[in-house]
Amino acid sequence: MKRLTVRAQGSTSAARSAVWALVADANTYPQWGPWSAGGYDPEATGPGRPGMRQWFRYGRRTTSHERILEVDEGSRIVYTVERGIPVRNYRAEIELTDAGSGTLVSWSAEWDRTVLGRLVQRKLRVVYPEIMASLLRAAEVTSTIA
Repeated sequence: MKRLTVRAQGSTSAARSAVWALVADANTYPQWGPWSAGGYDPEATGPGRPGMRQWFRYGRRTTSHERILEVDEGSRIVYTVERGIPVRNYRAEIELTDAGSGTLVSWSAEWDRTVLGRLVQRKLRVVYPEIMASLLRAAEVTSTIA
């Protein structure tokens, strides 16, 4: 089956550790992104571990539930959406790489091409760049405070 994709990329003068602190902890997402709430399922023991389940509320009615698949501490998180948005086999990756004195951030996702999946793609093509811009702004603020 063909796959649908969305991607956003940006760079910041903030250190990779400052960006990582934001993307590795679901509790921080509502502070810098479009989510009204976020966190971990009750049995979670801490952020950013494979197998952990996290959730994010977007607007009043949409809550996505995700499972972290892989973590390369400080540089990469891979996750899947288990429920909450109408996609099949969703796999996303956030990758941080050093870029001069700052950080390059890449956030991408792909999922099966379905009718509902195409509608999700249309929305995420707008939302992903907004999320990236918010993340980069927050990283800049975080790094100037630290």
